[in-house]
Order: sequence, then C-alpha cells, then structure tokens
Amino acid sequence: MASYYNVHSPEKITLSNALIEDSEKFIERFTDYHFGFSYFIYFSSFLRHYMPFIRSKVKYLLKNRDHLFETLDMIIKKRRKEIEEIPMANAFSFLVYYVCHSPHVKQKMIDEIDSVFPPNTSFNLKYDDLLKLEYCDAIINEVGRIMPVGNEIRRYLANPAEVAGYQWEAGTMIHIHINGIHSHKNHWSNPEIFDPDRFYKENDNNEMNDKARHKFSLIPFGGGLRICPGRKLAMIELLSLMVTVFGKYDVDLVDINAPLNTKSGSLTTCGGLPVRIRSRKLPV
Repeated sequence: MASYYNVHSPEKITLSNALIEDSEKFIERFTDYHFGFSYFIYFSSFLRHYMPFIRSKVKYLLKNRDHLFETLDMIIKKRRKEIEEIPMANAFSFLVYYVCHSPHVKQKMIDEIDSVFPPNTSFNLKYDDLLKLEYCDAIINEVGRIMPVGNEIRRYLANPAEVAGYQWEAGTMIHIHINGIHSHKNHWSNPEIFDPDRFYKENDNNEMNDKARHKFSLIPFGGGLRICPGRKLAMIELLSLMVTVFGKYDVDLVDINAPLNTKSGSLTTCGGLPVRIRSRKLPV
C-alpha cells in the first residue's frame, strides 16, 4: 500500500524505505511474470533458445520467475506460522475449557446443535443454519468477554481530547485494557462467572440487551472505525467448529481440575489443553 501510495501521490512516505522498495520489486516481478507469458505462447522453443533478443528476454523472465516463486514460498511459510498462532485456535480452546467446566451449558449447546443439525444425518454448514445457533453465539460472546484473546487496544490522539474525564494532548497513545472493561462491575454483574445467558435472547437480564449495555462494554474485536473487519467471519468459523466438533464427538478435559494454561503478551494464548475425544453415542 505504501508503494502504491508513493507511485500516485506527490507526497512520499519515507519510513521503512527497504520495505517499500521490496514491495515495488515484488510488484514489478509479478507484472513481468504476467506479461512474459506471451514469449512462451507465441514464440517456438527454437526462437526462445537461439534468437538473440528473444533468448535474453526469456532468460530474464525465467530468472524473474524463480525470484518471484522464492518470494511467494517465503510469504507462504511466514503466513503458515502466523496461521498456526492465530487467535481463532486460542478462542476455540478457551471455549472448550469453559464449556467443559459448565455441564449445563454444554448440554444446552449440544441440544441446540442437534435441533439445527440432526444427529445421524449428513449436513452441510449453511450460513442461514449457523445463524440459528443463538445459544452457541451467546457462548462465543461470553468466552470473548471472560477470556479475550487481545489484551489491549491502542489509539493515537491526533488532536487534544478528553478521555475518562482527563484532558490529553495530541500525540498521546491511549492503551485500552480490554479485560478490565470486560470484568468491570459497572457493566457486568458477577463478571467472574461464566454465564452465556447474559447474551441469550431467552434471558430477561438487561445485560443481554445491546441497547441497555454500553456499546463498548464488549470489545473482543475492538471497536469504532478500526473494529476488526473479519469479526463476522471469525464468528462463523467458531460456530462451524462448534457444530463439527461437539455435534459429532464427546469432548472432555483430561484433567478437569487443571488450571487453564495461558501465556500473555500482546495476545493471550493457550499453552495447551489436553482433551479426550470420543465419537458420540447417538440414538439409532
């Protein structure tokens, strides 16, 4: 994006020049690779090997292809490692932990899954069907409240502003403590208790009413203009995992008394969660 901005804007970004230059080279290689196909489509093998001008161009295109593929391989390896450490796996691990510690929640969740995706039948995970899992959705929200993967949100003040009753100068970096908000008694009653009914439609508790709660009292995906653009996809992925795992298998913790193994930095990650998985004994 910075490279594209520099091409089209009279004002140039000067930070991270090496990164911008690498990006420009990558785009150039990709463009040359794309348009270089014509040499292999329209010129015979003989011309590509022996016609001086064409031969030199083909050598460049092959060398460019190798550099491009090496770069793509490097990106894939890096992204593969990032994917292995993405918050989705942590969120589902936390969900399994809390659900397995709450048998009544677990049974209610399984009953809802079975009502939408009947046992002993093959099912396709359709978006409209996943939206019917309102109690499962409530579980995800409560897990996100009591054990948020992100620990803080940072906001930069471009202009002087009042925050929490204090005046702050322009250029101040504000660190918003997510867990502090999610466990604050001004927003939640008994915040230390895992209770998905806070978000379930059948509960008359005002906490489940979005209009009654402060709009930023629940921010597992951040908030405002910079709220996570992938939040809806994340919810669908979690619902799909719940259906696939709990709809087909009995899942229990190996040691119900073991504390949740977490590591905290900028994110809270699950260090390990030993579980016992067996096929569900479904009625015939």
